Amino acid sequence: MTTVPKATAAAETPGPTIVLAGHGMVGQRFLEALAERGVTDRARVVVLGEEPRPAYDRVRLTSYFTGVTPDGLRLGESDFAQRHGIETRLGDPVTAVDREARTVTTRSGFTVAYDTLVLATGSYPFVPPVPGKDAEGVFVYRTIEDLLAIEAYAQRGPTSGAVIGGGLLGLEAAGALSGLGLDTHVVEFAPRLMPVQVDEGGGAALRRTVEGMGLHVHTGVGAKKIVADDAGAVTGLVLSDGSALDTGLVVFSAGIRPRDQLARDCGLEVGERGGIAVDEHCRTSDPAVYAIGECALAADGRVYGLVAPGYEMAATAADAVAEQASPARFTGADTSTKLKLLGVDVASFGDAHGTADGCLDVVWADSRAGVYKKLVVGVDGTLLGGVLVGDADAYGTLRPLTGSVPPVPPEQLVLPAGAGPTAAPGPSALPDDAVVCSCHNVTKGAIRSAVTGDGCTDVPAVKKCTKAGTGCGSCVKALTTLVGDELQASGVSTDSGLCGCFAHTRAELYEIVRVRRLASYARVLDEHGRPEARGGDGCETCKPVVASVIASLAPSIGADGYVLNGEQAALQDTNDHFLANLQRNGSYSVVPRIPGGEITPEKLIVIGEVARDFGLYTKITGGQRIDLFGAAVDQLPLIWSRLVDAGFESGHAYGKALRTVKSCVGRTWCRYGVQDSVRMAIDLELRYRGLRAPHKLKSAVSGCARECAEARGKDFGVIATASGWNLYVGGNGGAEPRHADLLTQDLSDAELIRIIDRFLMFYIRTADRLERTSAWLERIDGGLEHVRDVVVHDSLGICDELEQLMADHVAGYRDEWSATLDDPERLRRFVSFVNAPGTPDPSVRFVPERDQIKPDLNVLAGPVLPVRSLEGSTT
Repeated sequence: MTTVPKATAAAETPGPTIVLAGHGMVGQRFLEALAERGVTDRARVVVLGEEPRPAYDRVRLTSYFTGVTPDGLRLGESDFAQRHGIETRLGDPVTAVDREARTVTTRSGFTVAYDTLVLATGSYPFVPPVPGKDAEGVFVYRTIEDLLAIEAYAQRGPTSGAVIGGGLLGLEAAGALSGLGLDTHVVEFAPRLMPVQVDEGGGAALRRTVEGMGLHVHTGVGAKKIVADDAGAVTGLVLSDGSALDTGLVVFSAGIRPRDQLARDCGLEVGERGGIAVDEHCRTSDPAVYAIGECALAADGRVYGLVAPGYEMAATAADAVAEQASPARFTGADTSTKLKLLGVDVASFGDAHGTADGCLDVVWADSRAGVYKKLVVGVDGTLLGGVLVGDADAYGTLRPLTGSVPPVPPEQLVLPAGAGPTAAPGPSALPDDAVVCSCHNVTKGAIRSAVTGDGCTDVPAVKKCTKAGTGCGSCVKALTTLVGDELQASGVSTDSGLCGCFAHTRAELYEIVRVRRLASYARVLDEHGRPEARGGDGCETCKPVVASVIASLAPSIGADGYVLNGEQAALQDTNDHFLANLQRNGSYSVVPRIPGGEITPEKLIVIGEVARDFGLYTKITGGQRIDLFGAAVDQLPLIWSRLVDAGFESGHAYGKALRTVKSCVGRTWCRYGVQDSVRMAIDLELRYRGLRAPHKLKSAVSGCARECAEARGKDFGVIATASGWNLYVGGNGGAEPRHADLLTQDLSDAELIRIIDRFLMFYIRTADRLERTSAWLERIDGGLEHVRDVVVHDSLGICDELEQLMADHVAGYRDEWSATLDDPERLRRFVSFVNAPGTPDPSVRFVPERDQIKPDLNVLAGPVLPVRSLEGSTT
């Protein structure tokens, strides 16, 4: 039992006694609300909690398995109770309430009188009456203590685990078991995962992604019996369809029930199906007793199992206890949710299942990429709700737009960026009364006011002022955009930090990782993230950035350069996850490296045989390589085994890395050539292969000024002269083409390579995330002249360092596919269906075209729109 004594000054202040039973997230928010209203200065506040630790972030519970300590999950400042004179007894829950005497008694026998009692006892995990549920190795997933027990049991040797329940917490638990090294099953009685939050299409996309991570999903079945050995330990699970799973650990996550026994025992009114009945001010049937959070049955007849409604109830009860002149009323709450489950974004908001009469669905679906977006639109164009799986970036804008007619056609809100005629509106397009943070009911107008009226100059300051972004965190991206836009409109310099997790730029993080030799994302975040982000999971902005930085510096900082090892694997995108390019119908393309475009007949024959034997579409690319399209994920190791045996290696067409160094035939064959462009292109490609960068890199070498290799359209291009080589940098093709600029000229072979080494490492060191060399060259202070001073004239004195970093990369390079094929554990990820390895994916189908194959357009994943059809692409 932990006790925090009341501060001396507060103890001398007479006043009423407020007792809080329960110290979870909602209880802590209630205490903060009391302090904000000055109640703690004039009243005695006593907290009686069941768990042995102060309130912690239960939403981020699973982050414990990624290295976050229990203390890292703690809510509020460590001295909060002491500063506000709040008495806290932990590990000693209330066991009895005497309403007549107005006293509560705890398990230890401690009794305290109250003037006001607030019940925040939360909920308890529902465990269905499955035979064997009391066996050793059966757990629930609710508290830190539960996690500690699961972790300890997993270390005793079970090789597999099962989670009963495929809802929010069930998938969190499954991710935890998988992270502990267990072969993990998810059993969900409903026909799809997360049946409350997502519809059938969203559930299908989520299932495909989850199974792609190596988990086994069983839907439409329940647990019939848990099998135990003679010692009483779990050995298996029998399902309702008669099938059986060999499992040494079982976790129940089959829902929650309101913890209302205290109320029942003392005669308070409870709902027919549970929950302590409260009015709009969160008062129970006894005016001296309040109930908030998951234990309460709200006035609208619902028990809310989400943190945002709980926070709103906490503020409402605090208003009533403080006797505010115009107290808030709790009449219902937004049940929108945005979570990251097993690394997958999942969100739902409003009428996600389309229950309104005459509503229409607007759907964008790419199930193989794990992306599903559905909006529910009323007949008058009003946005009623939606479901987002795999890509929930638009949640921060869509949820506040719910109930209004969006400023753009609904399909524009779900299409990928740049896929439609107009851009989707961002958070700044929202009206001022739109609620941006539903956890704390913070509007866009309040956020703007914090910047313009309260002088907040960054996101942390706005968070502290408004509490926006301090709940579930789903609004942080929208919040960051709003704060930046408002500061810019006010003429105030904005936070240049990479994201809400880091105040540092990408270039600054590069230096931190290099100098401190930090080989893991978790260490970078915990040691150099913003204070409020430390101990967390990070975000989708910074994780791939830090992953790229670590990969580019791997040999120099002692890290493993293989991108799918350990923590690094969880930071990669879809292409890197399978070391191949995902195509529009869910198949993959294979691109072996062909340095300089030069290839022997024997290797050409091998490529032809592989393409023939696996039925792949074959195309010569613009980068002088051969691309093989149409491979299933489980075929990739088989294909690469033959290619590696023939001397090929990964062409890194899937990564933010060097792609190709194109060349003409040069002076060896061409009568105009003045240098051996093929040899130089091969030397450059083999030197820089596998080099991870902020964006992809392309190069070319032309053997004369006729420029047949189009070198000036590349990130770095080389053109031969009679005196040597001219080096051009910052070129780019694509939507915004840019001719490369001449950096230096008439270089020898050794000088050329030395300058390119420096240029590439300086770019990698200083560029922003996803910034091509063309944009970087135009953005960086001093532009081309500054870059020339640094990499040619060594104005900063760092060229030796840049050259050494490149030497480390060259010495440490190893082909990723060769490394994959040498490790049976790494090969386990390459299956279409975890439950049935070797089974072809029926959704990947082809039809003939010009003696080859092409995707069957009739089965392609794409949007289903009420007015017109649009096609998507994942290439």
